[in-house]
Amino acid sequence: MNRIQHGTQAVTQSVREMTCVNDCILQMERITKRFPGVVALSEVSLACRKGEVHALVGENGAGKSTLVKILSGAYLPDDGQIVFKGREVELDSPRRAQQLGIAIIMQEFNLLPYLTVQENVFLGREPRGWLGFIDTREAAQRSRELLHAMSVDIDVFELVDRLSVAQRQFVEIAKALSLGADLLIMDEPSATLTGHELEYLFRVINGLKERGVTIIYISHRLDEIFGIADRVTVLKDGKYMGTRDVRDVTKSQLIRMMVGREMGEAFPARGTPAGEIVLKVRGLTRKGVLHSVSFEVRAKEIVGLAGLVGSGRTELARAIFGADPIDSGQVELQGKAVEIKRPHDAVEAGIVLVPEDRKLEGLVDILSVRENIGLPNLGLLQRWGFVRSRQEAAHVQEKIQQLDIRTYGPDQLALNLSGGNQQKVVLGKWLVSAPKLIILDEPTRGIDVGAKAEIYRLMRQLAETGAAVLMISSELPEILGMADRILVMHEGRLVAEFEGARATEEEILTAATGGAV
Repeated sequence: MNRIQHGTQAVTQSVREMTCVNDCILQMERITKRFPGVVALSEVSLACRKGEVHALVGENGAGKSTLVKILSGAYLPDDGQIVFKGREVELDSPRRAQQLGIAIIMQEFNLLPYLTVQENVFLGREPRGWLGFIDTREAAQRSRELLHAMSVDIDVFELVDRLSVAQRQFVEIAKALSLGADLLIMDEPSATLTGHELEYLFRVINGLKERGVTIIYISHRLDEIFGIADRVTVLKDGKYMGTRDVRDVTKSQLIRMMVGREMGEAFPARGTPAGEIVLKVRGLTRKGVLHSVSFEVRAKEIVGLAGLVGSGRTELARAIFGADPIDSGQVELQGKAVEIKRPHDAVEAGIVLVPEDRKLEGLVDILSVRENIGLPNLGLLQRWGFVRSRQEAAHVQEKIQQLDIRTYGPDQLALNLSGGNQQKVVLGKWLVSAPKLIILDEPTRGIDVGAKAEIYRLMRQLAETGAAVLMISSELPEILGMADRILVMHEGRLVAEFEGARATEEEILTAATGGAV
C-alpha cells in the first residue's frame, strides 16, 4: 500500500497553479511528517522551476532538514504528494532519489578522505572494463570532464584529504552531477567558505543553472540568498510561510516571515569601557603556523579576531587553550604568567573555548543536555567520587534558563537540539565555572538569524558582567557589529588593529589579504 496519502485533485491542481504552472521540475504538496510527540512538518508545499536557484530558509527547527530528508529519500512522509519531472513519485530510499536525478550535498561532506578524487566521484559506480575490472582511465577522464564543465582545476588522482574545503565542495558537486542529477540540494554550502572561494562557488552555481540544473539552496546567510537565488521559500515551526521572488522581497520582510516578529537591531549596543587586562599574550610562536603573536584582552571587552581561512585565527585560539603546542611565547592571566600545556590547564586557570566545530569538539551529542553541561564540571559537582545530583540539577536548570536553551528537559539528547541550542549548551557547560576569558570560534556558524541575535545578546551580557571575550569570525558584519576592538591576522601574524566602532570592511579585508592599511 502506498504510504503517501493524496489530497483531492482540485486542491492539487490549485497548488500547482499557484506555484509554477508549466515549468515545474518539482512539486511537493501538503507534506506532513510526524515523529513521536512532535509534528515536524505540517502540510508544507514546495515547488521548484527547472534551472532556478530556489532558496529554502527558516530558523533552526523550522523543518528544512526534515523536508530535505524526505526529498532525498531518507524519510517517507506521512501525508502529501511529490511530483518530479511531471510524474508522481515515491522516494522510499536515497538510491531511488538518485536514480530519478535528485542529489544532495550535505554540510558535512560525504567523501572518503584517503581515496582519490576520481575514486570518490564514482564510488560504488565505478566504470568497468574488460572482464569486469575497474577502468581507472575511464573514471579519471569522466571526472576531469565533470570538473572541467564547472571550470574547476583539480588533480583527479589527488587524495581528498589533501584538498581545501572549497575543492572538496566541488568534488561533491562533480559526484552529484555524475549521477545525472537534475535537482541538486545544497545544505549550507558556504558555511566554511570565505572571500574568493565563495565567489567561485557562486560562479559554479550559475554555470549549473545555465545548464538547466535546479538547485535548492539552504543557508542562514541571508545576504547570499539575495545574491544567488531566484526565489525563496520560508518555513517556520514546520509550516509553510510562503514563497517569494527574491527581487520582490526585502531582507527585513524575509526575517519577519522566518521569525514571526521584527528583529530590530541585530547587534546589542556596545557596553561600558573595558577594565583591567585579563589576557596578555607575548611572542606566541609555533613554527610554520604562528609568528610572534602579541595582544591583550581586557575585562568587559569583546575583541574580534578577523582574517581569511588559513590565516592562523583558530590555531591561535587552540594554542592559548592548550589544544596545540607552542614553540615559544608567554601567556599571562590577570598579571600572572600561566603555563598551559593542555586544555585542562587552561580550564583550571579560567580560560575556556567554544570551538569552531561544536559537533565534533564541543558536544558529546549522544549524551543529554544535563550530562554535557555537567561533564567538564565534575570536580565542582562531586563529593567523595560521587556526583551530587541535586547540585548538578540546579546548575543545569540555571543554565537552561539563563541561556534560554529550548529543550523538552535536561535529559533531552544534544543531537536532537537545533544548532543554536547546541551552541548554547556548549557555552553553558563553561559558564558553570565562571571563567575569566571566553574564546568563541565562529560562534554563530550554522545558526539561524533569530538564534544569532540571542548569541550576540549573551556575548554582550558576559562581557558586561566582567568576562573578557575573544571572538573569531569569518563574517565581517558580525565582527564589526560585536567587537570593541578588532585584530586582523594574515599568514600567522597579527597585522592590524582597529577600534570596532570606526573600522570598515574594506580596511579589514585589505589587512587580511596582506595589504597596507
